[in-house]
Amino acid sequence: MKKIFITGANQGIGFETARQLAALGHYVYLGSRSLLNGIEAQEKLNSAGFHNVECIEIDVTDIHSIQSAKQTLESKTQQLDVLINNAGIAGEQPQNISTGSISNLRNVFETNFFGAVQTTQLFIDLLKKSEGPRIINVSSPLGSLSLQSDSQNHNFRTYDAYSASKTALNAFTVLLSKEFEETDFKIISVEPGYTASNLNRYQGTQTPEQAAGIIVKFVTLQDIPTGKFFDRNGNELGW
Repeated sequence: MKKIFITGANQGIGFETARQLAALGHYVYLGSRSLLNGIEAQEKLNSAGFHNVECIEIDVTDIHSIQSAKQTLESKTQQLDVLINNAGIAGEQPQNISTGSISNLRNVFETNFFGAVQTTQLFIDLLKKSEGPRIINVSSPLGSLSLQSDSQNHNFRTYDAYSASKTALNAFTVLLSKEFEETDFKIISVEPGYTASNLNRYQGTQTPEQAAGIIVKFVTLQDIPTGKFFDRNGNELGW
C-alpha cells in the first residue's frame, strides 16, 4: 500500500485518480482548495465503499496553506510515497501572448507552476522517507514546445497562458529529475488527454475515468523512467 497525495483531488481527473488508486488498496490523501468540497469528495468515496481516503485542505497558491497541509499530513503518516501535482486552472480568455492580460498570466502560473513547485518543495522531506518516491506532474500536450512548433496544431493557439505554464511545469520535471538522478526518486510529466472537466467547461473528448488511467499506471508500475514526458497511451512525448 502506497501513501499518495493528490492536489486538486475533489473533482475531475484528480478525483477519479484517487478513486482508482483507492480501489487498488492504496491510501489516498485528497488535496482540496476548499475544505467543504474536499469533505464532499471524501464522503462520496466513503459511500462507494472506500475508507482508505482522507481529505486535506490545501491551496497550492498559498504557502501558509501548503505548510498547514504538510503539518496535517505529518500528523497522519511518517512518509509519502507519491505526490501527484494535479491542481490546475485554464485561465481566462482571451489569452493570446501578445495582448493577453498579465494578471491572468500570473494567476495561471501561480496554480499550474508555482503551486506545483512550492508544494513539492515542502513535501520533499516526506517523500525522501519512502523507499521509492515518485512525483507525477500532470501536464498537457500544450506544454510541449515540439508540438507547439508544429504549424498543424491550430487548436493550440487559444491557450497561450495555460500552454506557457505547462511548459514551465515540464521544465520543473526535467530540473528536479536531474537534481535527484542519483537517488530512488522517479519524477515525470504525464499528459492524460483532452478530458471533459471543469477545467475546459466539459468540452473534452474523454471522461475523467479514462484520463486517470495513465496516472494510475505510472503510480503502480514497479519501475518507471525518470525525467520523461508521457502521453495518455504511455508513449514518450518530445519536450
